[in-house]
Amino acid sequence: MEESHFFALLGRMKYIQRWSLMRNTEVENLQGHSLETAMIAHQLGILRNTYFNGTLDVNRLAVLAMYHDVSEVFTGDMPTPVKYFNPKLRALYGEVEQLANETLWHTLPEPVQPAYEEVLVSIPKEYEVLVKAADTLSAFMKCVAEKAAGNDEFNAAFDTIHKRLVDMQLPEVDLFLQVYIPSLTKSLDEMNVSFAK
Repeated sequence: MEESHFFALLGRMKYIQRWSLMRNTEVENLQGHSLETAMIAHQLGILRNTYFNGTLDVNRLAVLAMYHDVSEVFTGDMPTPVKYFNPKLRALYGEVEQLANETLWHTLPEPVQPAYEEVLVSIPKEYEVLVKAADTLSAFMKCVAEKAAGNDEFNAAFDTIHKRLVDMQLPEVDLFLQVYIPSLTKSLDEMNVSFAK
């Protein structure tokens, strides 16, 4: 089998800093964000299946979310205000992201490429919606944490991203916001978590 650069490239995710146009109290890298997004997507799938008659494969959803931003090993993190500046730029950047994903996919040994095709090249629409929701929730959680640390730099992003989440009109997103977000501003002592007996 030939040498593959796939995992060497994925390893570079930890060097890509998010929120680069903002003053951050805590630096967030792409690798950490991807893991958080996968965990959130997994939970969104569970909420849909448990409360809203869904039939999603939640493990598949988590894996799709885990790889959702891998194109950025080539492109870096494009700040949202730039990415969404106008529809033409967004469409062009979407093409660049797709090309980057396909380039990464082709670094894999050919016999294993089919196992990654869905993850890197053609994510199913019903899963893509929840991956996007999880990605947006991860960004919102960052805003909550930054505001709780007294960083007013994130006030506008907080409002914009919260509106985006509400506008999605996804009941599992609304439930996630209700159940999980309030604890983000609490200390460990305030959460008063005790070990189960």
